[in-house]
Amino acid sequence: MDSRLIIRPQVGPERVGSHHDGDHRRYFSTAGHRETTRQIQVGGVKIGGGAPISVQTMTKTETTDVAATVAQIQKVATAGADLVRLAVPDNAAAAALAPIRAQSPIPLIADIHFNYLLALRALEAGVDGLRLNPGNVGGAERVETVAREAKARGVPIRIGVNAGSLEQDLLEAHGGPTPEAMVESALRHIRILEDMDFLDIKVSLKASNVPMTVAAYRLMAKRSRYPLHLGVTEAGTARTGTIKSAVGLGILLAEGIGDTIRISLSADPAEEVAAGIQILRALGLRAPGVNVIACPSCGRTEIDVEKVAVAVENRIGSLPYALNVAVMGCAVNGPGEAAEAQLGFAAGGRGGLLYRDGRVVGRVQASEDEIAEVLAREVEAWAASDSQPAAPVDPATGE
Repeated sequence: MDSRLIIRPQVGPERVGSHHDGDHRRYFSTAGHRETTRQIQVGGVKIGGGAPISVQTMTKTETTDVAATVAQIQKVATAGADLVRLAVPDNAAAAALAPIRAQSPIPLIADIHFNYLLALRALEAGVDGLRLNPGNVGGAERVETVAREAKARGVPIRIGVNAGSLEQDLLEAHGGPTPEAMVESALRHIRILEDMDFLDIKVSLKASNVPMTVAAYRLMAKRSRYPLHLGVTEAGTARTGTIKSAVGLGILLAEGIGDTIRISLSADPAEEVAAGIQILRALGLRAPGVNVIACPSCGRTEIDVEKVAVAVENRIGSLPYALNVAVMGCAVNGPGEAAEAQLGFAAGGRGGLLYRDGRVVGRVQASEDEIAEVLAREVEAWAASDSQPAAPVDPATGE
């Protein structure tokens, strides 16, 4: 094995978090532990080496439609995306990259398959990263040309292995797509770049099957120190795809595996970003933001909890403050949950009680729309007051 594919040393006993960790990561056996990977930089975004886990997505416009693509990039950047990838299937798409790059608020990654000239044109256009498998762009001379240009410009390359497009010899050797075949494919592509003295590499090993994806990343994490881009490919619709991604990526992230993530959904890319951010927040790996707690509703519910909770979340969900807001529908569990949150509403009788920092501060007798408005105004007032921290703390960095 090439010596650059560094085998990881035996890791000592996993640290169990203390009550002073300040967030719910202490409940995981890997609390605070992240696998050590080589750090690369895509534009201004650091990946690996202990950097905060970044969230990326992919545009779903025709890349040749510059205005539509830029508008979608701006939308996902507003939603919280750190990076965005664009398909570059032909010369027309490659020609659109420069004007798109000039207007993009976040780093761009060009997705290239088969044609090494498209990779060169993407580099000339100023992209910040390439997604390219060196084994499928031609001979060694072509790969060396791309690697030399990327290295000169400081542009990393992601090797993207997909269970649905593995090399035929690996499928035959392993009896089909398996985690072992996926890792062998990744190592094969890595060696090609390493032979060109190119080391700014990140790796993905994606399958639509969650257990296969998890097993492949676990195996890869044992075999090399290149940063890992996590994802479940072709995960599905916003509902099923988010669940599959949350399960697969949640397992890996809780084990300390993964440096950047993409949630692949048949949905608006802003939905992918929102799902990715929520997964990281649920694991305490991103500044928490506003967390809307809502009861599941039952026959005792006295308001339309979903309507109120969704309205509140849409209004204040993007505020960058660590704040729990509870929307509870009855007098059984409602008062207790509402009192535990910084802000809360518990329905009961005609209307309900409004809580702030565990104390009842008023009674609200109003419609669901008006309840949502009251809660949203309370949140905004809280955010503007001295009750909230001067700046949110990102648990990934402690800053």
